[in-house]
Amino acid sequence: MLVRTMRSMALAAAGAAMSVAAAAQTVEVPFFFPVAVGGPITKLIDQYAADFSKENPSIKVTPIYAGSYQETIVKALTAHKSGSPPVTSVLLSTDMFTLIDEDAIIPIDSFVKTDADRAWLKSFFPAFMMNSQTEGKTWGVPFQRSTVVLYWNKEAFKEAGLDPDKPPQTWAEQLEFAKKLTKRDAAGNVTQWGMQVPSSGFPYWLFQCFTTQNGVELMNQAGDTTYYDKPEVVEALQYWVDLSTKHKVMAPGVIEWGTTPKDFFERKTAMMWTTTGNLTNVRNNAKFDFGVAMLPAGKRRGSPTGGGNFYVFKKSTPAQQEAAVKFIQWITSPERAAQWGIDTGYVAVRPDAWETPAMKKYVAGFPAAAVARDQLPHAVAELSTHENQRVTKALNDGLQAALTGAKTPAQAMKDAQAEAQRILRPYQR
Repeated sequence: MLVRTMRSMALAAAGAAMSVAAAAQTVEVPFFFPVAVGGPITKLIDQYAADFSKENPSIKVTPIYAGSYQETIVKALTAHKSGSPPVTSVLLSTDMFTLIDEDAIIPIDSFVKTDADRAWLKSFFPAFMMNSQTEGKTWGVPFQRSTVVLYWNKEAFKEAGLDPDKPPQTWAEQLEFAKKLTKRDAAGNVTQWGMQVPSSGFPYWLFQCFTTQNGVELMNQAGDTTYYDKPEVVEALQYWVDLSTKHKVMAPGVIEWGTTPKDFFERKTAMMWTTTGNLTNVRNNAKFDFGVAMLPAGKRRGSPTGGGNFYVFKKSTPAQQEAAVKFIQWITSPERAAQWGIDTGYVAVRPDAWETPAMKKYVAGFPAAAVARDQLPHAVAELSTHENQRVTKALNDGLQAALTGAKTPAQAMKDAQAEAQRILRPYQR
């Protein structure tokens, strides 16, 4: 009896030791993810993390929902400075220079060793790599990426005598359509605006659509110089301001980013500019037939890209970094990139994702899903510089001053450029 008991104890001890050894071999990958994009997203990410860990039992990916993009980078950098950063995080593609300056991340190229690795890194749309690479190195991997697109209410177009299947193609047409689509009651109060371009949340991003269409860039590739006061930039801002103050086809003042889709659903605006990331939201909530199109052209077509990249943090262990890259490669495979695009409305980040059976079937039934992809050849890099948040804030402050009438577009951009130049001077070689 004693021998049997001792044998049982020995077996139990051996089992416990094996469990401890297995636990010791499990690589923990804490993963910061911004939840500003909405509730259902967390369920999708939780499922991806669980599926990956099931396929890779030695790696445990743990999503940590850290708030908005802005809150997530603050938390990630605070954790980095305290010595316990996430192993990987989805942060704005425009945070690249900030993360490099903080010495917080390592280049993805460090993990590209095989032909398959090299093929993977070359598999993404070139437009999305513009905010992912600098000085010959790749720092971010595109994941939930977007462009700005035009949404329009086809029923409102019919009521205004417009062809419901033909969106405006140029700035002039956009203004002409918006005038016809703006409705006023007997007292002269607006019941439906012709168009809405949000100017809170990400005003610089929406403004970059106007500047791109007017044929001008807002910054250089090195991220150490801005061009906020160029004449073409001022012209672009004047066009935006005139939509409300001169032509009265858009609500005056600051238009909220978050409520713009709701205003569209409630027929308070007939056209809106917003992210393709809202595509699934619009499809689920618009109680009318709607269209999606590339943004109208000024001197050219164009939109900045937007959204988040995966980054790998420097202070995690080599084993954690390798595990994180394995997860990033897994979640950006063609099939998963396609499914993520279908489930969220973000642009599937690699061309071969669009050739998968699931994506082909989705686009066949919902052609609007391909609009943002088709706009990518006209896309430019999103505004990104050293000290990016401060430099962007200088522009945002100038835009709000112009849109609220506190300053003329020319003065607003002159002041914004002076502030950006002051901040960037230490980085200029």
